[in-house]
Amino acid sequence: MFFFLNLLPSEALPQPIAAEIIAPKNLHGKKVDLIAQTREGDRETFEIEIPTEPNIPSEGSTEVTPPSIEKVEVVEIIADRQEYDQTKEVITAEGDVVLRFSQAVLTSDRMQVNLADRIVVAEGNVVLTRGDQIIEGDKFEYYLVQDRGVVINAEGQIDRTTLGRDLSQQLPEDETLTNLSLSDRLAVNQPITDVTAQSDFEFSVGSKRDLGILDGKRIDEEAGTINRVRFEAERMEFEPDGWQATNISITNDPFSPPELELRAETAKFQQTAPLVNELTTTKSRVVIDDGFSFPLLKNSFVFDGRPRSPGLFSIGFDGDERGGLFVERAFTILDQDQTIWTVTPQYFLQRAIFTDAFDFNRDEDGGIIDPGVFGVKSFFSNDFSDRSSVDAKFSISGFNEPLDDNIRAKLAARQLIGNLQNPYDFSLEFNFRERLFNGSLGFQTVYNSIGGIVTSPIILLGKTGISLRYQGSIQNINADTDRLDLLEVNRDNNRTNLTRFQGAAFLGKGFLLWQGKALPISRKEALRFSPVPVVPYLQLNTGLSGVTSFYSNNDGQHSLRGSIGIQGQVGHFSRSWFDYTGFNATYSIGTNADESPFLFDRDADQQTLALGITQQLYGPIRLGVQTSFNIDNGDDINTDYIIEYSRRTHNITLRYSPELEIGSFSFRINDFNWRGNAEPFKRNDIRPVTQGVSR
Repeated sequence: MFFFLNLLPSEALPQPIAAEIIAPKNLHGKKVDLIAQTREGDRETFEIEIPTEPNIPSEGSTEVTPPSIEKVEVVEIIADRQEYDQTKEVITAEGDVVLRFSQAVLTSDRMQVNLADRIVVAEGNVVLTRGDQIIEGDKFEYYLVQDRGVVINAEGQIDRTTLGRDLSQQLPEDETLTNLSLSDRLAVNQPITDVTAQSDFEFSVGSKRDLGILDGKRIDEEAGTINRVRFEAERMEFEPDGWQATNISITNDPFSPPELELRAETAKFQQTAPLVNELTTTKSRVVIDDGFSFPLLKNSFVFDGRPRSPGLFSIGFDGDERGGLFVERAFTILDQDQTIWTVTPQYFLQRAIFTDAFDFNRDEDGGIIDPGVFGVKSFFSNDFSDRSSVDAKFSISGFNEPLDDNIRAKLAARQLIGNLQNPYDFSLEFNFRERLFNGSLGFQTVYNSIGGIVTSPIILLGKTGISLRYQGSIQNINADTDRLDLLEVNRDNNRTNLTRFQGAAFLGKGFLLWQGKALPISRKEALRFSPVPVVPYLQLNTGLSGVTSFYSNNDGQHSLRGSIGIQGQVGHFSRSWFDYTGFNATYSIGTNADESPFLFDRDADQQTLALGITQQLYGPIRLGVQTSFNIDNGDDINTDYIIEYSRRTHNITLRYSPELEIGSFSFRINDFNWRGNAEPFKRNDIRPVTQGVSR
């Protein structure tokens, strides 16, 4: 199916006088009525015979007529003047011509309909409308029965609705370890405007946190779709399942000349499976400000609801397990409608060449061909239905001994219950050597765990504005402990095995204290450096959480924590100097009864303070820092340093965390949306733990 949308609203079309005539469902060998009518009321009906077999072109002919479809809707022509040539069986209409057919409307200055060949040729101010999608051009040839055609000098907009949606239910985010940069989080939470950034395409180099949550609100980061982009093409041919174009330019910029363009010699967009589409281009390149350009290293892109890598290879940074900088290349082993399996070999470049450059590298792991500089990861996913799925992950961060210390694996079966827009999420999980980050205690590894977890949807409590979320789990866990009474005298490690029963509940409410006004929507004001108008605001956030855990050795850990904070932004990010400041501050305090026998879920940070600021320096350049620490002992939990280059159509971000020893470089194109390559934090399998709950 093809999709087109014009930027400007079309004029209202006159309604035909003729009643609709629906053809029989089985059209082969049948006749369909075509109604021709002038605005003065003159009208004539013609019969179009649908052949039993498709027309086969003669040898040497370049025109191919596809098989006829099984149903044709009403075919009506309205114009100021119409003529009919009985010899040639051609209807010629002129003056504000309107053709209604097959759930579509075609308008032009002049139109000819060949009844024998069932072809429509429209010229002059041609506009094709199908639903909310519109395409314009100088000339349009359309095959009535086959639902295919050609547009010369085509232009308009492509507007794709979201094909895939990640419905993962997670708990409210803890401010000590955040997923998005401060400017992105403030933009998500700012008051609603008439313009919203629907999606984006992000190319990541390095590491990104696997936290798709923000104050109880989901952040859609993986949708696998293209949304709302303008295009121009010398020639466009379309069929029911897609289109192909010659010398095409595509941009996500609503203004001209555009900041960012994708130019290609040819492009083909087709539906390869239900909810799966593929775009294939040749000699394609990205052009910025109609000057600087760079070629795309990949000419085929698949759009669906599954994470994919858009590049030929990925570059990552992981100081904790992979010795710093590394490269990887994903290979797709299996790719079907509901199933995908990828295998990604990795090479730890920094560990191989610059062994002594950082403290996190070990001398014995160095060397270009040392087993410790090679790794691999694998990902398998199968969706049984909209509600049921299974995922499997496996990774080796080095083939040196002991190999067990380098393997991580996870198997999860998931079932969504209730409303799919806001469901209960039930999962059965097995983890081997899961890596967690527990605040000031740092990285912790759970050797293995198996069990079930149920997470509620976001529940709004009446009209109070308070949101509730809860989680319950039962897991058998084998992990490190510092409790000598749980350890054998003669042992090879400090692990113990216990069953944990855990329940958690979270309440939150925000209070909008002040709200400014956005600038007028124009390329030189509100949308100069931002894809959406920046609305100044100040908001007070409050939260209350309670977690209780019971262990099979009769130990327990019970905590209650409250938080209060402010977040906001001032300025409009439109002027060249210091026109944007974003900030947040959150104070949390908790009480803790007893202590977990494990280290990975121990609630060690009773009082924490999280602070962040992002400041525009000049033009599109912004600097930011986000930090959190334990107030009781002064230990740092995490600090992120961020440099942003932000434009209306694209964004470049450089981010680094010394505590986590991870960094990332990302290039984002606004209004595109698929997972960037390297899947940093998800790739590294790092999840934060707060109050003993893995989030």
